[in-house]
Amino acid sequence: MSRIVGIDLGTTHSLVATVDSGIPLVIADARGRRLTPSVVHFPSAEAAPVVGHEANHVRVLKPAETVYSVKRFIGRRGPEMAEEEKAVTYPLHCAGGPVTIPVHGRDLLPEEISAEVLKKLKRDAEAYFGEPVARAVITVPAYFNDAQRSATKRAGERAGFVVERILNEPTAAALAYGLDKLREQSRIAVYDLGGGTFDLSILELDGGVFHVLATHGNTRLGGDDIDRRLMDFLAERVAAAGGPQLAGQAAEPALLSRLREASEQAKIRLSTETEVEIALPFITLDFSFRCTLTRAELENLSRDLIARTRTHCLRALADAKIEPKDLDQVILVGGQTRMPLVRKFAGDLFGCVESPDAAASGRPRLNTSQNPDEAVALGAAIQAEILSGGFKNVLLLDVTPLSLGIETFGGLMNVLIPRNSTIPIKAGEMFTTAADHQRSMLIHVLQGERERARDNWSLGRFTIEFEPAPRGMPRVGVQFEIDADGILHVLARDVKTGREKIVEIKSAVDVDDAAVRQMVEESVEHAFTDLAARRWVEAKLKAEQTLAATQKALAACAEEIETDYRRRIETAAREVEKVLAAENAESGAGDLKSLQAALAALDEITRPLADLLMNKAAETLLRRRGLVA
Repeated sequence: MSRIVGIDLGTTHSLVATVDSGIPLVIADARGRRLTPSVVHFPSAEAAPVVGHEANHVRVLKPAETVYSVKRFIGRRGPEMAEEEKAVTYPLHCAGGPVTIPVHGRDLLPEEISAEVLKKLKRDAEAYFGEPVARAVITVPAYFNDAQRSATKRAGERAGFVVERILNEPTAAALAYGLDKLREQSRIAVYDLGGGTFDLSILELDGGVFHVLATHGNTRLGGDDIDRRLMDFLAERVAAAGGPQLAGQAAEPALLSRLREASEQAKIRLSTETEVEIALPFITLDFSFRCTLTRAELENLSRDLIARTRTHCLRALADAKIEPKDLDQVILVGGQTRMPLVRKFAGDLFGCVESPDAAASGRPRLNTSQNPDEAVALGAAIQAEILSGGFKNVLLLDVTPLSLGIETFGGLMNVLIPRNSTIPIKAGEMFTTAADHQRSMLIHVLQGERERARDNWSLGRFTIEFEPAPRGMPRVGVQFEIDADGILHVLARDVKTGREKIVEIKSAVDVDDAAVRQMVEESVEHAFTDLAARRWVEAKLKAEQTLAATQKALAACAEEIETDYRRRIETAAREVEKVLAAENAESGAGDLKSLQAALAALDEITRPLADLLMNKAAETLLRRRGLVA
């Protein structure tokens, strides 16, 4: 069996790792460097791309042809990118389709650029082993959606890998920290703040089994945002000192790139120093800039950004149904967790102590024992070793971060796989038609936590055909399967004929990715109104069915009922119709109590009609069988 390597495809840096004689290690390049900057420079249309440190060196000189932080755009679509477009010094095409990067007359997808980084890591691994390497485990943020996971997998395939597993970064980090060696029933929080994303995952270890209890995060929050905040701060100081404009559209890309590099370096140094000097000589021919930046100033600039992780941490704890005191450890992952303010924030939030014997104090340990830049890659290598047959005493179970389901009649979402379900997973349900003589059924796949379909993400639509039949007769089985990579496969099968369709949900996710960080919060904020809307829709459907049945019964029993009784039924039916007509078009809901009261009145008054209809049906049946004259 060929080797499998573990890869951390990061926003700022990427790494490739393996397990050698039972010891996980990060593979270095020919110059001994373990971290590869996730930067790709395109010298010309014909020349081969330059990747890593060499590309990073020319980023200042050739900002429009040098692509970095592309992980923030992978698997995303143009309409989502209004703010992100301003954050980089190279151009983006953000039309209606997937985001592309125009370089030398070509529009490149983010996964094509990520593939160049992966090709470089592949070459480093092959140089280390002295043989071809064609299989990989690649990590992604736990909160990456289906489109982003699929795009990451395609990047690996473009680089020549067979992608054996797409693995959540916090789960990989837990493996790297050796948490499989903890005592039974250990619970761990993984606080992962990287260059472009944040995740908080709660894991439980029980008998060598890693079970992800809950995960929450933000795919657009990380060290890049702190860099941007610091860049804006320095740009203001440059302008105040009489220098040129270095912020907004008016800034020259080359100067903006210099400012970004200076900001990044200052931020990194302030993790170990209390103040640094920033020098930008010859911004123009007659203007140079120099200033001192303190750690306190950087913390004031970034405190609110770091505080935004709090909501995600608390929601993950709530989803896992535990409190901070129930944790054994909180491990910090991602380069941005080197920042003292981040460590203090996480320690205060979870009530941690930085001591190996934290258990004696009854408080969780803040575990900073591993290199936060390398932990994810090492965990990916351990997972690769597990897939290769090593580390047989460890089993990894991941979860899906949001609920998945389909739209049902009335515009509601019917959940098939609830959020935080362990994956791989398969679930299904039987559905039928809502109208007579339908020839097909639309399967509208949704992801989210809201009650109404319109408030969730649309992952895709397809139809399945079947023979026309009365309402409620056709049976269509819908099955969702999430594989080990977190990719969703949807099957719809007509039970009568066996005809089926299977759709793999890929990068056609036409949804605003900003909803990733808002979806769960909105589900809590609107919980009562959503529940009221669902109850209204269900009552409305029942009312419409009752009205249709009443009209049908009146027609069938026209000769048997008195005029006064018919008038009373029609009056009660009009009361139901009146309440339905008063539905608020904007909210899609109405007066539920009034509708329930009107329905109850209609049900009560039509009892004799229902009895009469049943008697007629029974008499007709007996006559058909020759039991009555």
